[in-house]
Amino acid sequence: MFKVQVRFSLLALLLPLLLNATHILKDDILNPKASKLVEDMAGELLQKTGINGYVVATNEHFPERFNLVAYSKKYEANMSKPYVMLIFAPKAKITQKSEETGRVALIPSDKTIADLYDKNDVIDATIDIVATKDKNSNKDKYNIGIVQGFSELADQIADSKHVEMKSTMPNETRYIIRVLQVLVSIGAILVFWMFLFRPIWMRIKNGKRE
Repeated sequence: MFKVQVRFSLLALLLPLLLNATHILKDDILNPKASKLVEDMAGELLQKTGINGYVVATNEHFPERFNLVAYSKKYEANMSKPYVMLIFAPKAKITQKSEETGRVALIPSDKTIADLYDKNDVIDATIDIVATKDKNSNKDKYNIGIVQGFSELADQIADSKHVEMKSTMPNETRYIIRVLQVLVSIGAILVFWMFLFRPIWMRIKNGKRE
């Protein structure tokens, strides 16, 4: 009898953890490989930062201006705080007039979590591949976009917490931007030297010769 009670108590303790084991709360899009990549990144993020990252990949046809924050509340029972949720909804209508579709949203559990990442950078990382015109199918682009976006989100949170992620994807765009920023900075220094410091230095140099 005692063993049965112990087993029941352990099951009661573990059941909520088992129910919350997945970080993909809704999946109408992801293939098994992409799902595993997201789960691996989410698991590592939780282990290293204590923050849960969740994904909702839905083909629901949301109307224009649909409230995704309110929509996210339906998953609260399956989430643990602190968290951030990435919602990827390619069928969501952007405007009624243009018939354009596709929305990405990031829903943090509180402002302190939102301060750990740049929302625009994460959304750009998610949609850049989707907007690319190539031979890949939309479904393939959606898979890549979700993985890349979640990877960017996890990396930024990890950077804010001063830890390094091992399971995330390399973001070539981010590295290109950093190189361009360095080149722009070098160019600004050269311009500053040529038009301000060099004339002053030449006057001083010529003055010494006289």
